[in-house]
Amino acid sequence: MIESTIVLLGGTGKTGRRIAQRLQALGVPVRIGSRCGEPPFDWQSPATWPAVLEGASSVYIAYSPDLAVPGAAEAIHSVAELCRREGVQRLVLIAGRGEPEAERCERIVRDAGIEWTVLRVSWFAQNFSEDHLLDPILAGRVELPAGTVGEPFVDAEDIADVAAAALTEERHGGQLYELTGPRLWTFADAISEIARASGRTIHYRDVSVEEYAASLEHAQIPPEYISLLTYVFREVLDGRNAWVADGVTRALGRPPRDFTGYVRRTAATGVWDLGCEAAAGDDAACESAA
Repeated sequence: MIESTIVLLGGTGKTGRRIAQRLQALGVPVRIGSRCGEPPFDWQSPATWPAVLEGASSVYIAYSPDLAVPGAAEAIHSVAELCRREGVQRLVLIAGRGEPEAERCERIVRDAGIEWTVLRVSWFAQNFSEDHLLDPILAGRVELPAGTVGEPFVDAEDIADVAAAALTEERHGGQLYELTGPRLWTFADAISEIARASGRTIHYRDVSVEEYAASLEHAQIPPEYISLLTYVFREVLDGRNAWVADGVTRALGRPPRDFTGYVRRTAATGVWDLGCEAAAGDDAACESAA
């Protein structure tokens, strides 16, 4: 098992903070790579990288906001090269499914000359409770350009379990784990499940990508985030990923958590209750969804 410091780039995001909890429970020294960290880490400021990566044995890479955006591959190449020079022994990269740009970044990590593990993940279940979909759910009306395509929503807890194992155990080196939930859900079915569990009436309507983009613009969402979201719905959620993978079982020897279980656990917290003022988290200003 890896004993020295593990660095989590994106360490306050959905997966990063969960991985940190697991590593800390194991007594493994953890350094959080975040704009709010000490020392700070900013993907847009390479001068901040060396101090965070110094002395690291393993590094978890969650690029913000997404590996599909321009400049991501160049940043991943530079970080991987810096890790090699710093003597890092292991890289674990989280990447989206069905994204050619993300697969380019995967190749960069595999070719970096360091032991690697790639986690290729489906849409996070937690996007319904810790991200941009929370506000529409609380408002009781969700409009998405998702059609009837099925998505095997993956629980971020499973991602964190696999990532923590990959960062600390030798047997995951050289593995590409495709992480999904155990079955397909349409977004309409997912919203219905949330409505049932929370005792709420939540209306779902399928809209065009153009109408969705206009609604995001009206809500004053930053243009670069609108571009990313419309890319996801137009390209990634076009049916190419409508199948279940076995990555969680391969990595952990158990089946993945089901979306229904996530919904029940999350509903019990009250995050979807009327009048709830919960937000994506105190770290929302610091990191991306990963």
